[in-house]
Amino acid sequence: MPENTVVFFIAFALACFLTGVSKGGLGGMLGALITPMLSLVMPPNLVVGLMLPVLMLADMFAVAAHWRRWEARLIWMLLLGAVVGVTLATRLITGLTVETLRRILGVLALLFVVYRLSEARIRSSLRYAPRNWHGALAGSIAGFVSTLAHAGGPPVSIYLLMQGLSPRAFVATAALFIAVLNWIKVPYYYYAGLFNFEQQVRLIWLAPLVPLGVWVGKRLVQQVNRVWFERVMIVLLSITGVLLLVR
Repeated sequence: MPENTVVFFIAFALACFLTGVSKGGLGGMLGALITPMLSLVMPPNLVVGLMLPVLMLADMFAVAAHWRRWEARLIWMLLLGAVVGVTLATRLITGLTVETLRRILGVLALLFVVYRLSEARIRSSLRYAPRNWHGALAGSIAGFVSTLAHAGGPPVSIYLLMQGLSPRAFVATAALFIAVLNWIKVPYYYYAGLFNFEQQVRLIWLAPLVPLGVWVGKRLVQQVNRVWFERVMIVLLSITGVLLLVR
């Protein structure tokens, strides 16, 4: 338990709510912000363990909303690489100090900002020819980043966008892959000692904030100006990344 328990509970409650909002339709940058944000007020190895059950709960709503709209073939290719990525990241995370892991999260946050700022230019300049191994590569990167920071969405999004899927199939395939990936991480996190079961029991009363956030996210998705929302998230993620590096 961090020394300032009030800040701890407020931050985790906010993280639960924002996770639901993200799964409700305002994902992307918002989802990538949560783990780095929490790592400002508590050790990141505690954060990833505490957040995994929250994400798994939120995944249930995301998958149910797009049930059986996914492309199973693409998911299998992604999962083949995901296991490799999760394994490598777990080996890395068990040998890192808290401060080193915090700085890695800071770097990942800033890399995600760079990706979002250059995404359109990169996609427009690429001449893509699909290969099966591309799915395994994207899955391994997603598994690696997701294990460290619960932010495996960008590699998956880049890969799926290049497959010419319909918007519904794109969202459904990404949602199911992330849900399965989070289940894959469970035994690895247990092996690495990242779960604090006593703490998770103490926080279970905050679980209803996840479906509440999903409900709010579904209603906000049609009302929020996505351009300005993305800009605000980029600024917040940039500040968070810098703070993680310099603290």
